[in-house]
Amino acid sequence: MTFTVNCSILLTELPLLERPAAAKAAGFDAVEFWWPFAEAVPADKDVDAFVSAIRDAGVQLSGLNFFAGDMPAGDRGLVSWTGREREFLDNIDVVVGIAERTGTKAFNALYGNRLDGVAPGEQDELGVANLVAAAQGVGRIGGTVLLEPVSGTPAYPLTTAADALAVIAKTQAAGVDNVKLLADFYHLAVNGDDVAAVIEEHAKDFGHIQIADNPGRGAPGTGTLPLGEWISRSRELGYTGYIGLEYKAPAADAFNWAIRPVA
Repeated sequence: MTFTVNCSILLTELPLLERPAAAKAAGFDAVEFWWPFAEAVPADKDVDAFVSAIRDAGVQLSGLNFFAGDMPAGDRGLVSWTGREREFLDNIDVVVGIAERTGTKAFNALYGNRLDGVAPGEQDELGVANLVAAAQGVGRIGGTVLLEPVSGTPAYPLTTAADALAVIAKTQAAGVDNVKLLADFYHLAVNGDDVAAVIEEHAKDFGHIQIADNPGRGAPGTGTLPLGEWISRSRELGYTGYIGLEYKAPAADAFNWAIRPVA
């Protein structure tokens, strides 16, 4: 099974800790989450409950976001957020701790929105430093930091694969090689990127792929994006990782498009 269910956007009719088991019941062996807590450093009991939900469901936690701030309010990460450096650095230790208990290897670090009154260059300098720190942190357990272009948030500066790859090049120049592009085909397409060209040039180096159809960010087949072709071509060119299902759909029919083994 190459798919992993993003349980922060799917199965949301259920309490968060019940979603891994629901994904397993739907025929999937892996799940991923945005940061599942309200703060960068949650209470130990809350971390324990999250890890137990993963283990009890019998699924692999294939990916986890770093703390990204208040996502419903519009925040999109702390990586380049001046003034919250300590919060992000403290979060790295929590992420690594969860990874050590779950075997997770992929960690999405949302870059953060542009801030009023702060020079973009200052934010970008911090962004590289924080990405390097995150890469060094998860590198202890063989992990990869993912950097993602995002749509729908005008203040978020990384909208194309080239934007993210330029930042990744700076992290490489700073001495780390485990920051990779998260190729979310939906976000790239909505932002007008040439997804097919990105695949041809970079698929073998993708850190992760996520999918949703467009328009609507719905399940595959509800829109016009050639998701199957893009996935197949990425595989042909050397991508071997999971395909993250990160779309919006009611739980009752969220996976009707997928052909899965019958228990």
